[in-house]
Amino acid sequence: MLKHIIDEEVSLRLFTEDDDEEFYNLLIDSKSHLKKWITWVDSVESKADADESLKLRIQGLAENCGYPMWFVIMYKGKIAGTIGFNDIEKTNGVGELGYWLGKDFQRKGIMSRAFKAVIDYGFLELGLNRIEAYIAAGNERSKALPKRFGFLEEGRIRQAEWLHDHYEDEIIYGLLAADWK
Repeated sequence: MLKHIIDEEVSLRLFTEDDDEEFYNLLIDSKSHLKKWITWVDSVESKADADESLKLRIQGLAENCGYPMWFVIMYKGKIAGTIGFNDIEKTNGVGELGYWLGKDFQRKGIMSRAFKAVIDYGFLELGLNRIEAYIAAGNERSKALPKRFGFLEEGRIRQAEWLHDHYEDEIIYGLLAADWK
């Protein structure tokens, strides 16, 4: 999956080093929007910080035997966000999904289209048995996404994540390959 065209507006593709400036600008432009639920964006203070994040995403390809773990979400030719697997536990066939969109790309159905494509990729290409998503309990919009695609709410991890000034519970959502249509 070097590039996956979902429809005429949305596609997924691998990260490249050429994405550095556009990726950095998207992060900076969306920083106040994203940091409510994603703490690592606070550590992006320069283009070099964004470049480091980009390199880690590119390295995931080699670490996963040539199968990418992270994708750029493209919307009408522009980088809109990212989606992929924070971790793949190969022994048990479990992948943990992570995702975000820039502030100007919200409420266009972009993430729903990308989410479905990555679930297909996880089950059909990577051969996963289970896909999980860990989402901050207060992040209602992000919690709606796995529910829409048949993930079950499987539990709550109390005070699992430090969000700037408080601990936030995380809700665990899971979907089995046998349940994916």
